[in-house]
Amino acid sequence: QVQLVESGGGLVQAGGSLRLSCAASRSIFSINVMGWYRQAPGTQRDLVASITNIGTTSYADSVKGRFTISRDGAKNTVYLQMNNLKPEDTAVYYCRAQKTRSPDSWGQGTQVTVSS
Repeated sequence: QVQLVESGGGLVQAGGSLRLSCAASRSIFSINVMGWYRQAPGTQRDLVASITNIGTTSYADSVKGRFTISRDGAKNTVYLQMNNLKPEDTAVYYCRAQKTRSPDSWGQGTQVTVSS
């Protein structure tokens, strides 16, 4: 099972930017899908963005045009660039790794707080 460590969260004003990082313990190209999820208090954990091992990306409608998922294979790291942040983006952000015939892996989460 792959280990994931997120970083980059923090407090930012509305309209600001943050970049989250998710460092994996093995090659991200061996992982079928890497995804960023978020969970606000009292809500379910929802998919924000994902990237497959061949580079196909997908985004939730609420973040399209503002967030960008990318990766650096040399660093085994997936990023989430978040621009024009809104208070409703406030949540704990989690990284997830999905690999065929293996249990899913989750990171510990990183808090993002956007003030109005």
